Amino acid sequence: MTTTTKYIFVTGGVSSSLGKGIIAASLAKLLQAQGYRTTIQKLDPYINVDPGTLNPYEHGECYVTDDGAETDLDLGHYERFLNVPTSQANNVTTGRIYQSVIEKERRGEFLGKTVQVIPHITDEIKHRIQILGKSGDYDIVITEIGGTVGDIESLPYVEAVRQLKWELGEHNAIVIHLTLVPYLSAAGELKTKPTQHSVKTLMESGVQADVLVCRTEHEISDSIRVKLARFCNVRKEAVIQSIDASTIYDVPNLMLEEGLDKVVLEQLQLASETPKLTVWNEFLTRHKNPKNEVVIGLIGKYVELQDSYKSILEAFIHAGAENEVKVKVESIHSEYLNADNIKLKLSHLDGVLVAPGFGERGIEGKIDAVKYVRENNIPFFGICLGMQMAVIEYSRNVLGLKDANSTEMDSETTNPVIDLMEEQKTITDKGGTMRLGAWSCDLMDNSIVSSVYGEETILERHRHRYEFNGTYKEAIEAAGMKATGLNPDTGLVEIVEIPEHPWFVGVQYHPEYKSTVANPHPLFVAFIKAALKHKNQK
Repeated sequence: MTTTTKYIFVTGGVSSSLGKGIIAASLAKLLQAQGYRTTIQKLDPYINVDPGTLNPYEHGECYVTDDGAETDLDLGHYERFLNVPTSQANNVTTGRIYQSVIEKERRGEFLGKTVQVIPHITDEIKHRIQILGKSGDYDIVITEIGGTVGDIESLPYVEAVRQLKWELGEHNAIVIHLTLVPYLSAAGELKTKPTQHSVKTLMESGVQADVLVCRTEHEISDSIRVKLARFCNVRKEAVIQSIDASTIYDVPNLMLEEGLDKVVLEQLQLASETPKLTVWNEFLTRHKNPKNEVVIGLIGKYVELQDSYKSILEAFIHAGAENEVKVKVESIHSEYLNADNIKLKLSHLDGVLVAPGFGERGIEGKIDAVKYVRENNIPFFGICLGMQMAVIEYSRNVLGLKDANSTEMDSETTNPVIDLMEEQKTITDKGGTMRLGAWSCDLMDNSIVSSVYGEETILERHRHRYEFNGTYKEAIEAAGMKATGLNPDTGLVEIVEIPEHPWFVGVQYHPEYKSTVANPHPLFVAFIKAALKHKNQK
């Protein structure tokens, strides 16, 4: 549609967590709905090479792409909104930038020059920003810059944006600045000064914002828009209100009402038309008008923080809308679960999902939960570690291997039904060394998963080091738990089911990463359907 790739940079000011990722994804959705091939990338200012080694409390979940990149959770929003897979190129960290520059210096590529932030680091940033644009696959590349302007970590990124705006030329690159317009209840008014200061800080780095998106709890009056336009050097129609929404999925429509897409396309000198959001709005209608409700227990050890299981919670929203039910998620901390309180905590639930995770904290609580739902015919869904817990529970309580365990929790166990993968045994580095990315899996006939997927072979994303120990497969299957999904190359067990149970599925992979608004993940859809059936039978 365009001959030159256009670039949109999204910066943030005043405060973090204003929702740059959602604004970027919403704008991308509106541009995509007008026929523009659009992608989004995230520049993260931390020095970790990727978020793979970060604690979920620190940074929320780690999102995994098909090509095995461990990335920021914002990439999950990008995929859920756009229904287009992201890759290694969509997430860049300061750690990766410096690592790359240092490797070049060690190879002697700088010809003896002193390596400096400018031009070497900024050149590398500019190169990374333009990889997707130069691929020829996109008309518009939206780049979200993590952190807030004025942060010392973000300065090289802002400088790279300044240079790129100049080099790419007028109408080929614009900056959207997301800022907070706080409401002071004591004064009873919205305050523009934080935004003015934020824009001024950006200008001190030589970057002029072209569009202001103002996060607010109250409607922004016409006079405030005029004031912001005047003090921040933007046109009045480029002052966009982003008011608190009941769901993130409302934001594309709110941005459409505000004319964000129109303002952006006009500044990029591209044609605009009314976006076609039919599928999106059908999903929203179902999401907002449920005919029923199910209560699902999410059992994990990071449940205090919503972002730790972000993709799972969003997949529940997609699957709920598909089934026209409201999915009420009850977060249950596995560390505080035991045989004494398990009935009280789980008996009222319509379904239970045992979440992924690492380490031994809260493990016995997860095993007790699996035992309870297995014996009481409550629909069960285990993901990654959740699947491993199901295998351990079955081995202990049905097979009679009382000390069955994972070598992750007990390296001395005599019955390691879950063990470290063979190729992992020589690995010492923690970052980026797990079994990552999309792997294929053959589904067994007449299983729950084969009927759910309607395919013989599937491709799903992984992130783990430990696996079902094939030595125990025969004994576990003879006792009644079936391996219904196997990796065609390695024979690795990817899925377990209990055919005698109404709905009991454990998967080694992460189906939540592939659930989008346009394509809710079939396993989540089937699990919610089973939960609804269980509720109706109660």
